[in-house]
Amino acid sequence: MPELVVTALLAPSRLTLKLLRAFMWSLVFSAALVAAAGYGCIALAHVLCRPRRGCCGRPRRAPPACLSDPALGEHCFLTLRSSGLRLHYVSAGRGNGPLMLFLHGFPENWFSWRYQLREFQGRFHVVAVDLRGYGSSDAPRDVDCYTIDLLMADIQDVILGLGYSKCILVAHDWGALLAWNFSIYYPSLVERLVVVSAAPMSVYQDYSVRHIGQFFRSNYMFLFQLPWLPEKLLSMSDFQILKTTLTHHKRGIPHLTPSELEAFLYDFSQPGGLIGPLNYYRNLFRNFPLESQELATPTLLLWGEKDPYLEQGLVGAISSRFVPGRLEAHILPGTGHWIPQSHPKEMHQYMWAFLQDLLD
Repeated sequence: MPELVVTALLAPSRLTLKLLRAFMWSLVFSAALVAAAGYGCIALAHVLCRPRRGCCGRPRRAPPACLSDPALGEHCFLTLRSSGLRLHYVSAGRGNGPLMLFLHGFPENWFSWRYQLREFQGRFHVVAVDLRGYGSSDAPRDVDCYTIDLLMADIQDVILGLGYSKCILVAHDWGALLAWNFSIYYPSLVERLVVVSAAPMSVYQDYSVRHIGQFFRSNYMFLFQLPWLPEKLLSMSDFQILKTTLTHHKRGIPHLTPSELEAFLYDFSQPGGLIGPLNYYRNLFRNFPLESQELATPTLLLWGEKDPYLEQGLVGAISSRFVPGRLEAHILPGTGHWIPQSHPKEMHQYMWAFLQDLLD
């Protein structure tokens, strides 16, 4: 068929897609402006209530001692083959079994896996990375350095760079968004998948369109689409919004000590420390609309009954996309969003049972 005819036939579809994307971006930025007004009022209230802290975050001069706990593992760096960036990771149990790779969320870092590093290093080679832009890993400032494709290439480079051909991939929040995608596009590198508090992007997209309440739970995502302003708001009154996110008595991490809180805030407090993490969100809508994908990797899904950011209905939506028999899903009663830190014992019990056949 002549190229001109093909172009003419495809023109209506291409025009419709462009209009759909333009409409989507108009909604996203409208929501971003509303979210900015809301979070701006919250940040200003924090400043007025704590005027001595001022309008800027206080850079921490030294990391807290808990980040150097030798019981958690050895601190290492790996230069990625695809990008040349250096990623920081903490490793323990090399030679004890298969690779168990941990991917953290926001606003976290490798330290969010401290309980799992202790628990599984006796039977696995456990590795918790600081994702690109976080912690001691390299942090390019350009938004285009944080596309999903580049972040998945990082995961591939870590697995192969550590000398393995596959891994047990354990992930939470943003790390889990990457893990879902990685299991779809690099299935041979994922032997088992453990996901905590996150849905595949296509599932989240389709579910949110039908359940407007999920959009309200995720309002911060719209704020993070804006340039520079989110970094400013999050850092005001010495990072009080982040502190509240992590320590709130209902929505935060129970029993988080001041030292553990500082383990997360230390890197965010350094100059430009929030730019990389927020650039993940600035790429979130880049590929809209997403096509539905079938999920086939053997997966353990853990979900908090009282997760303030994600509705329980997403669990059913995820299940509907799976090949029968490949998903084991559990909703943990009374738990919130931060299961690896708030309920590690329950998480470990489910993980040991899920991975038992690999150890026999």
